Amino acid sequence: MTAAVAIVTDSTAYLPDDVVAEHGVTVVPLQVAIGEDVREEGRGRAEAVREWRAVTTSRPSPERFGQAYKEAAGAGATAVASVHLSGEMSGTLDSARMAADESPIPVRVVDSRSIGMGLGFGVVAAAAVAASGAGLDEVAEAAMRRLRATRSLFYVDTLEHLRRGGRIGAAASLLGSALMIKPLLRITGGRIAPLEKVRTTSRALARLEELAVELAGDREVDVAVQHVAAATRAAALAAHLRERVPRLFELYVGEAGPVVGAHVGPGMLGVVVSRRDA
Repeated sequence: MTAAVAIVTDSTAYLPDDVVAEHGVTVVPLQVAIGEDVREEGRGRAEAVREWRAVTTSRPSPERFGQAYKEAAGAGATAVASVHLSGEMSGTLDSARMAADESPIPVRVVDSRSIGMGLGFGVVAAAAVAASGAGLDEVAEAAMRRLRATRSLFYVDTLEHLRRGGRIGAAASLLGSALMIKPLLRITGGRIAPLEKVRTTSRALARLEELAVELAGDREVDVAVQHVAAATRAAALAAHLRERVPRLFELYVGEAGPVVGAHVGPGMLGVVVSRRDA
């Protein structure tokens, strides 16, 4: 049975396939160009980034979103909650809004102000409420409430990829000392910002773990560990968090795709902590 409110997101949520299937979420892919080869982003591994090949990315067209909204209407939905990566990072939100104006059913476009599972947890919350039969306003509010209760932190081996892609934001203040530090970053206000400067990789990863544990506290939380070409680091962090977060409910571990990989580079390790009481 189709929920009255359909849920649409984009490929940068990097939701696990089983979660997409369970909640009936429609995923609109961003575009990835590897040399002359242009393709839609899948949820696979970021081979091009791992091999240091040039990768560029672009937003989906309004027509691509329009197709998703029409298909939702055709399947019986009476409205759509369309939840996407930060409008400060991509024009994806603009494409969704343009398509919403032409949609045969009402569409509420929600700016997650985040990316990866920082976006994904909001999508899952919206889908769960939609499945209960809630209306569009309630579904959109559920997404926004969960997004406000979600924090995203990450480590990168180098700031160079963020600098090249123009996504460095306030973290540009770290560039002068980039050779001497291993930066910890966060997403705040829809942008990437500096969090802490650490001298070695091992200390940075240990500090990332500590910060995640502090964010979780004694609240019931969902956690996602995401990486780019850093599966060993991700597995170790996930194992530690399983032991150290006392009220861990769901733990997702996975690799981000080439859209994120193109901007953070190999070696990125991120952790998203999302409170379930939101």
